[in-house]
Amino acid sequence: MEDLKSAMDDQMNQMADLVERFTAELRSGLRPAYDNFIGFFHAIDWKEPWLICLMLFHIVLLVVTFISRKNVNFQMCLFLLALSGVYLAETVNRLLGDNWKSFAGQNYFDPHGVFLSVLWSGPLLIVAIIILVNILFSLCQLMVRWKRAELRHRARLSRDKEE
Repeated sequence: MEDLKSAMDDQMNQMADLVERFTAELRSGLRPAYDNFIGFFHAIDWKEPWLICLMLFHIVLLVVTFISRKNVNFQMCLFLLALSGVYLAETVNRLLGDNWKSFAGQNYFDPHGVFLSVLWSGPLLIVAIIILVNILFSLCQLMVRWKRAELRHRARLSRDKEE
């Protein structure tokens, strides 16, 4: 019984320590995250042509996503392509890291892939989420149309029986 009480006390102390650290981080606010973001933003040379092309690619992809919102088949292809791009991000990061001198002014491609995750995978995931929400919305509309057609069909059958 004494071992159980000791284990419970240890667990409570760990939980109290976790809560204390969490509240200390909340008290510090979002300032450290903001400072990290600003540092990341200023470390990038945004005038490099390949970065401009990358941003234009993401903008065009987003516009195509919104324009094709009624075409579910095309959107599913876009969805799979976006997720494939995210899946291949590690390989792309390695390839670009090996050849960065031929197109970039500095090596942005660290072994952890933070840069590519933020500027390649992040926008692709946002596009994939937009497509997913659109497809779910389309499916809900299809279910409503199907149910209405079913109710009209039942009403027609019951009307035919009465006659």
